[in-house]
Amino acid sequence: MPISEYVSRSMEEGGWIRRMFEVGIALKAQYGEENVFDLSLGNPIMEPPAEFHAELLRIASAPSPGMHRYMPNAGYPETRQAVADTLSAETGLPFGAGDIIMTCGAAGAANVVLRAILNPGDEVIILSPFFGEYTYYIQNHNGVPVIVPTDAEFGLDLDAIDAAITSRTRAVMLNSPNNPSGVVYPEEDVTALADVLIRAEHRFGSEIFIISDEPYRRIIYDGLVYPQVFPHYERTIVVNSHAKDLGLPGERIGHIAVHPDYAGKAELMDGLVFCNRVLGFVNAPALMQHVVRAVQDASVDVGEYQRKRDFLYDNLTGMGYSVVKPQGAFYLFPRSPLEDDEAFVAALQEYNVLVVPGKGFGTPGHFRISYCLGDRVLEGSMDGFARAAEQYLG
Repeated sequence: MPISEYVSRSMEEGGWIRRMFEVGIALKAQYGEENVFDLSLGNPIMEPPAEFHAELLRIASAPSPGMHRYMPNAGYPETRQAVADTLSAETGLPFGAGDIIMTCGAAGAANVVLRAILNPGDEVIILSPFFGEYTYYIQNHNGVPVIVPTDAEFGLDLDAIDAAITSRTRAVMLNSPNNPSGVVYPEEDVTALADVLIRAEHRFGSEIFIISDEPYRRIIYDGLVYPQVFPHYERTIVVNSHAKDLGLPGERIGHIAVHPDYAGKAELMDGLVFCNRVLGFVNAPALMQHVVRAVQDASVDVGEYQRKRDFLYDNLTGMGYSVVKPQGAFYLFPRSPLEDDEAFVAALQEYNVLVVPGKGFGTPGHFRISYCLGDRVLEGSMDGFARAAEQYLG
């Protein structure tokens, strides 16, 4: 066998999003692309904002010498300062360039953080439903994922989190707005979680981090203001990317931000920079660092995503599907009409509609719909959803 047993087993058990993507390719080859409605992959079709294109053109038209060479492993100081200035404005905390590391997206950032803070056997609490790669990221660095369910509305179950904390708990991973549910954890719950962790630290004599994964932070609806984690807990590390807010998933540009008042910040930052290098990322892409420092306040048109959310939510609930209304991101996570979510996903494929089973997000009995897609795909899928609802919801 050319690959390890662990990798072979992981490939067999996971990778639902990519698996559905491959099913979509096969169906499109068989029935024609216009007749297949693939809502499985969170690959935004919305183009980056005009400010991004203008800055990219400006840099390409007048390149500065050395702009494609290596830079400090943490990233260009000017870019880190731009991110810090934005975070200071959003949180009211005194962030500086020394609190920021530019990374190869949020996925790269998360792996760097976990590598830096985990000893073998340390536990990381993740809240279901969760982005399916989290378990692999934790296991990459000899950590142990501990899955804790959320409540019926996908909100934080603080008692369950408290009960799951042990002397080996090193971190809790938050993802808000959440992929796949679209739920935003309210400020009062974040504050209460901080209290739970502080009490647990005293109980066990340990140090527990919050790793807040925030790539959808600016994709938030209905006038809601994003509830920042930083002001409520000093051992907070944010990982972020511009994949969603600037429509740049293929550019792999993101950052790590460490609370400016964290007592162990200097040692932690040194460790993060070291891990960014030795994990092979070395540094974030130079060109994108040059561009994004000038467009920190720009974003895609969130109103377009809210319109798509409303279209899907109104139509699906009208058909009888049970859905928690998303407050952000660009996913819905309805309850499956069949207890076996894989079976229901397979049934939808009979109507050329592709979604991802909830088991891929640690929450069987649901399925994920991505709506960062063209209206033709969303509208075209309605017939399949309606026929499946008639068949299974009566």
